[in-house]
Amino acid sequence: MQNAKCKIIINFLVILGLILPCFSFAQKEVTSPPETLEEVKTIGMKALKLLPETLRGIWQEALDIWQIMGKKAKNFSDSYVWPWFQNIWQKIQSFFAKEIEERKPGIEREFKKEKEEMKEEIPKVGESLWKRFKEIIK
Repeated sequence: MQNAKCKIIINFLVILGLILPCFSFAQKEVTSPPETLEEVKTIGMKALKLLPETLRGIWQEALDIWQIMGKKAKNFSDSYVWPWFQNIWQKIQSFFAKEIEERKPGIEREFKKEKEEMKEEIPKVGESLWKRFKEIIK
């Protein structure tokens, strides 16, 4: 059933593609190349006047297409990709949460020890830096 519909649509488009170009040959006005510089100038001025509007129209159509593609990509991402990443993130987070809880007391002890050592060493470092600075100045 669906295959028959596809064949009908394809046949219709092929026939339409063969017939439509014939209409472009049936133009009433035959254009010839400009003969003088004035004609070239008028044709050029007409083209320059139409150019900004044409570019604006093309840009607007492209922008509309990009917005549609962006919406479809966001919908796909929200439906399929984001839940997959969330699932992986939850697994990683649960794994690391267990590890952090296991190592937390040891880390806190190490942190306190390092803090005490730094309190003792900072005045010495300041003095030695001051001495080095004095030696450089001399």
